[in-house]
Amino acid sequence: MTIFQSEMRIKTLLEHAATTEAELIIYNDGDDSNPIRLSYRNLYNQAKKKAGLLLNSGVIVQRQIVLIHFRTHLENIIWFWASVIAGCVPCMSTPLVDNDAGRKLHFNHLHSVLEDPVVLTNQDLKDHDFIENSVLRIMVVDDLETGSKPQCSMTHSCSNPVKKNKKEHQQYGVTSEMDLAVLLLTSGSTGNAKAVCLSHKQLYASFRGKLATMPLPSNSALLNWVGLDHVASLVEVHLCAMFAGLDQVHVPATTVISDPLIFLVLLSRHGVSRTFSPHFFLRELQKALEVESPDKVLGINLHRLLYIASGGEPNAVYACARLTDSLMSLGAPNINTITPGFGMTETCAGAIFNRNFPAADLDAGNEFASLGRCMPGIEMRVSSRAHYNNDEDTIAATGVVGELEIRGEVVFERYFNNEQATRDALTSDGWFKTGDLASIDLNGVLRYAGRLKEEININGVKYLPREIEDAIIRAAIPGLATSSMVCVGCRQLPDSSTEGIMVVYEHTYEREDIASRMETLKSITRVVSLFSRVRPRVLPLPPGRLVKSTLGKLSRPKIEAALAHGEYRADEEIDKRICQSYCSLHYKESQTETERMLMRVVMETLDMAGGLGIDTPILSTGVNSVDLIRLKRATEAAFGIHDVPMLTIMTHATIRSLSKALEDMRQVSPQCQRVGTFNPVVTLQPNGVKTALWLIHPGVGEVLVFLGLAQHFPDRPIYGMRARGFNAGETPFKSLQEVLATYYDALKQQQPQGPYAIAGYSYGSMIAFELAKLLEADGDTVQFLGSFNLPPHIKERMRTLDWTAGALHIAQFCGIITDEQMEQLRSDMPGLQKDQQVARILAVSDSRRCEDLALTPEYLYTWTNVASSLQKIGWEYDPSATVAHMDVFYCQPLKAVARTREEYRNTKLNHWVDFVRDGVRYHEVDGEHYTMIDSKHAYKFHQILKQAMDARGL
Repeated sequence: MTIFQSEMRIKTLLEHAATTEAELIIYNDGDDSNPIRLSYRNLYNQAKKKAGLLLNSGVIVQRQIVLIHFRTHLENIIWFWASVIAGCVPCMSTPLVDNDAGRKLHFNHLHSVLEDPVVLTNQDLKDHDFIENSVLRIMVVDDLETGSKPQCSMTHSCSNPVKKNKKEHQQYGVTSEMDLAVLLLTSGSTGNAKAVCLSHKQLYASFRGKLATMPLPSNSALLNWVGLDHVASLVEVHLCAMFAGLDQVHVPATTVISDPLIFLVLLSRHGVSRTFSPHFFLRELQKALEVESPDKVLGINLHRLLYIASGGEPNAVYACARLTDSLMSLGAPNINTITPGFGMTETCAGAIFNRNFPAADLDAGNEFASLGRCMPGIEMRVSSRAHYNNDEDTIAATGVVGELEIRGEVVFERYFNNEQATRDALTSDGWFKTGDLASIDLNGVLRYAGRLKEEININGVKYLPREIEDAIIRAAIPGLATSSMVCVGCRQLPDSSTEGIMVVYEHTYEREDIASRMETLKSITRVVSLFSRVRPRVLPLPPGRLVKSTLGKLSRPKIEAALAHGEYRADEEIDKRICQSYCSLHYKESQTETERMLMRVVMETLDMAGGLGIDTPILSTGVNSVDLIRLKRATEAAFGIHDVPMLTIMTHATIRSLSKALEDMRQVSPQCQRVGTFNPVVTLQPNGVKTALWLIHPGVGEVLVFLGLAQHFPDRPIYGMRARGFNAGETPFKSLQEVLATYYDALKQQQPQGPYAIAGYSYGSMIAFELAKLLEADGDTVQFLGSFNLPPHIKERMRTLDWTAGALHIAQFCGIITDEQMEQLRSDMPGLQKDQQVARILAVSDSRRCEDLALTPEYLYTWTNVASSLQKIGWEYDPSATVAHMDVFYCQPLKAVARTREEYRNTKLNHWVDFVRDGVRYHEVDGEHYTMIDSKHAYKFHQILKQAMDARGL
């Protein structure tokens, strides 16, 4: 559509659209088969007629601000254009809060900030939505359309009208009030809603920019399912479709949210090329595709679908990649259909788009999508001012996180009637401060890093709520409505020196279903504890208690304010009573003095505040390896036992069973304490119905390294294989045959039948490979075999390792020495006796870390003996024969092995192809050899591991 510069007004937009054959297709709630069809020509005629009614009412005057408040898309669209044609400034009404006091405050604020607007609505909504109103003028359009004299409620004092700020209207680059086209209200997530001024020039610049970035074919349509008060609905779909002369489809949000597959049906039916969806709905869509019968998608053809713009919340890369595959299987022509981006009301919706998604983010291993590059009409920069808490606008270096700032034709110039907010939002050189943290990489791609005020600070460590929320969503916790869940910071006690975490969610179970409530609580606690080392407060709410925006978003600040004001206090009391009742019935109290003493030790050592029964697995509470070592030391001190083997704590993982084990140990003299028949199996995670995952120890022989990783798999049992030789009376292995025979028998004893899933860390990959060969030779299926950063040929590397090297590698593995200290010790150790070497290592090590790990000279000596025996077994190892398949997870290698990941992948790990029949899949992960599954990297590693297992049918 060609519109000349002098004609760039939105009224002209409708006039030009009316000369085309394009139309609106509008569905009503509950009917997805019989839409209303309204050509742009008929829309123009109807709107023009209603504009006359407005002007003849005696209430509406030129440049009057009109607040449009209707439930249906059709009514909102018609009265929006009637207001425009009448010379008014339309402002779309946002969803109202569900409490009387909140509505009253909102009405008073709108009356003030919009300078006494006139509200257009119908009689039903006036009676239902505006009961608390005492200030806004309400015009009921039913009266206009029946020819009755309009009854415009004016309950405020007309003798004291709002004074219009004429001076403010002319500041900040807006040369004329006549340039103001539309007002849109912000969500009010950071306080009262602000009214964003969208100018005619700004809107047209946004149309050109959007269509230049994502061109639309002439025989297509755009689809919208969010309210017209949202900028993406009004500008990105409704107005942009008019500018392009294309059809537009509008459907109520309730229709697609209640049945996400209807969304695909409509995209197919109307040949839609572009639509918009926040990430929460994309998740629901993929979930529906996975669980619904294939019959439900029969006939769906998405061959015209080019773009699903997605914004408003971060997009999880792997979730979107799965949905991309699903869309392409239904005919979507391109791999980059889903287009994450950045936009605000202040930028006329999306203005920065990632058109290389998901490929670039998958290649980079990103958890959340990059936001892309600027469209024409906008530019961006990242300021270090916010990041470093100073007042100077210093531009952040490439890749450094700071505050995102933007400017350009599509960026607003002012908030209406709010000079202070405008001043606060703009820098001295005219850049808009978005309030978002971000970075820009070497390729000029924007990376989102959170909101400035959203970080939760726990003992000096900062956590982003969105990352915790995504971890909860990924856990697929039954009973929790994932689209109605939010994580906020809280104070556990009023005088607490640090923040805590609170998860508020709407439940899907019946209120009386106490068992489901408690299972959901346990699952949320587990996920959050793993992520943050803090047990969260959890508040379940009945459906509908958390108010959402038009886009389906929850406002974290508003929920925090509601919590502070006690709006959920009754719900908290109900939940507290239910939990206390459940605990009194199901959490058996300690019966013996040993149980009571051990309970105190556990609660104090692990900093737990209740909710642990004597039969609750300690490992299910989110503990890590350091926690278990601290618990071991505290238990030994409390009960006066010289050595409580770590294996005892891990295999007697409840208060009841560990108390019994401790009582048995106290009845036997230290000299007589023996472990009995050696069993290498350690249950790291006992729960779940999926195929168990077996994890084989690295060259140091210990399995504690797997503990953090195991707890990210609540849906499948996780077993570890621990080497022999750690406990009194045990001798280390002497041969690979001995290792394999022991582990094979133990594995078969625990899991008699396949399919099997086995993975080894470093040296353990060799053992996993050999075990898989034995299982396949016996006719079993090894459905998943994983190698964590080990090539097949290790003999030469193993022959460079002796007892000294084993001790040094354990020290480095435990993080008690630095790389530099290791190199110095390597040159200092030759000629020293073994006990002297141990003493030398501990003398220069991190004493605090050694204390945390209970790493005594005796234990380090024993541990090195175990590691050394395993190294010797590797001296003569040559791989042979083949297995069906393998997944190799690789990271930054040891310096002695390769210089870079690429070199390691292409010259060492590539040789696995000689020993795998059906191909090797390689997965690059974060971290280095000794840190790839530590607490910093375990969460992301588990995501990649889970993806790999899913791909193998597990």
